[in-house]
Amino acid sequence: MTNENLWNYRPDVYGGDRSLDLIGFEVQTPDGEIGPVEEESTMADDSYIVIDTGSWISDRSTLLPAGLITRIDPAERTVHVSPTKEEIMEAPQFHGAEAGAPRSRERLGAYYAQRLVERAPAG
Repeated sequence: MTNENLWNYRPDVYGGDRSLDLIGFEVQTPDGEIGPVEEESTMADDSYIVIDTGSWISDRSTLLPAGLITRIDPAERTVHVSPTKEEIMEAPQFHGAEAGAPRSRERLGAYYAQRLVERAPAG
């Protein structure tokens, strides 16, 4: 997945219902729950969720590109993501308007794109 593709939802994650509001859904990583979605953007090429990770990373929110969402379960009110808790914890952090700045988005996208390359099976 390229850095640009990280900022768009995968076509299969919504199950066809793009009107679904994810605010309040719990976010699940491969190694456990990390907190609820507190904000989301569904704009083309600028889609993301903001996760309230204060319960396990002392009072902070984390921006996660929408391309890292692997599944949304409306019945369980969960959003499943591919990064681990550690990968999310080590991601670049931004505050306020800085999070939407192109340079900040490039840094965050590059960080997650590198993690995906490191995890990909050799072939």
